[in-house]
Amino acid sequence: MAFIQFGSTCVAQWSIRPHFAVRGAYHPSSRLQSSTHQQNSMRRSQINCLGASRSSIFSNGSLPFLSMHGMSRNMQPRRGSRFTVRADADYYSVLGVSKNATKSEIKSAYRKLARNYHPDVNKEPGAEEKFKEISNAYEVLSDDEKKSLYDRFGEAGVKGAGGMGGMGDFSNPFDLFESLFEGMGGMGGGGGMGRGSRSRAVDGQDEYYSLILNFKEAVFGMEKEIEITRLESCGTCEGSGAKPGTKPTKCTTCGGQGQVVSSARTPLGVFQQVMTCSSCNGTGEISTPCGTCSGDGRVRKTKRISLKVPAGVDSGSRLRVRGEGNAGKKGGSAGDLFVVIEVIPDPVLKREDTNILYTCKISYIDAILGTTLKVPTVDGTVDLKVPAGTQPGTTLVMAKKGVPVLNKSNMRGDQLVRVQVEIPKRLSKEEKKLIEELADMSKNKTANSSSSSSR
Repeated sequence: MAFIQFGSTCVAQWSIRPHFAVRGAYHPSSRLQSSTHQQNSMRRSQINCLGASRSSIFSNGSLPFLSMHGMSRNMQPRRGSRFTVRADADYYSVLGVSKNATKSEIKSAYRKLARNYHPDVNKEPGAEEKFKEISNAYEVLSDDEKKSLYDRFGEAGVKGAGGMGGMGDFSNPFDLFESLFEGMGGMGGGGGMGRGSRSRAVDGQDEYYSLILNFKEAVFGMEKEIEITRLESCGTCEGSGAKPGTKPTKCTTCGGQGQVVSSARTPLGVFQQVMTCSSCNGTGEISTPCGTCSGDGRVRKTKRISLKVPAGVDSGSRLRVRGEGNAGKKGGSAGDLFVVIEVIPDPVLKREDTNILYTCKISYIDAILGTTLKVPTVDGTVDLKVPAGTQPGTTLVMAKKGVPVLNKSNMRGDQLVRVQVEIPKRLSKEEKKLIEELADMSKNKTANSSSSSSR
């Protein structure tokens, strides 16, 4: 308990921590007010207590330190001054019930308000905060011990203040909602709340398969039959995981929530940790497991699937086959099958996006005189004309001999042929003599060109 000085008056501040708003000021006066009528009138005019009537600490005579006897003798208020005590939230008003409401009435009021303000239904701003406020009010008023503390000390009595032992650590409002509406589809039979039982349907995981193709198969596409292993729904228990003839029961450890909460008291307060229930493994149900699937509801089987590979795929491409992945649990939808492509490189043709690269070698004679080459392509061998005077490193384009554009098979890239000119390291005597003659002719031609230009 702490005392706060207001002029010559001390106000005791308890763990309830009421908020005081003081407006105006009090000034000393030499006059003495001896009349009891004047004292009561002064008390009513100077103090406006807005605290809830339920709180016993604001009842008549319970706050003697707020008595105005001493104040009336030593102080005279300035006209218009005001002393206000602001109260905490009224949980009875939040739920719209009286202080004498029964547990059944409190529960009924909570259900009605929770349906209206649940954030999965009400998308208006502030709906979630209102939902939490409603849940906190119900958690306090539905518990006899918390309700008793609240009626005596107000909201501070359930917030762990003044040695109350951490009673103000409210539960998750959505867990509270689920426990109350369990068995009613989460919304009075309406379903679809998105926060329902932990045993709801679980979608199956995706399955992955690596498919190896050669260079031409990747370029032109193909149809191929593959064999995959995946989890399928158990035919014995029809996917329930329970032994035929038996029915799952609610887990008594977690109350069907699939989670348990452990609390630890520390000097800083009560810390809570949410963990998966070890008794039901988070499903919220206990059942006699099926002998075929050992309670999983799924068994691993092999299946052959016909797969159409489109033209233009490359290493790293992924094909998606919907619904051919692992089966879901408890009626959940199956996952997808992803086929990851891996292409074996061609030893001659190289791929660069939708273009194909090829390098050819020609002699210096062919480079000078020109020639026709047999060039390999994905469509087969094709004749390529090398024009006379082709320089080393020249790239020749073979239009539309490349890779089809993925999902646009009527569009294709090009094949690019890079020409390398080979220079012989050794020459015969005859070849050397001819080259020297050719060199002399080239020099004479150059000299004649220079003399003609100088004239």
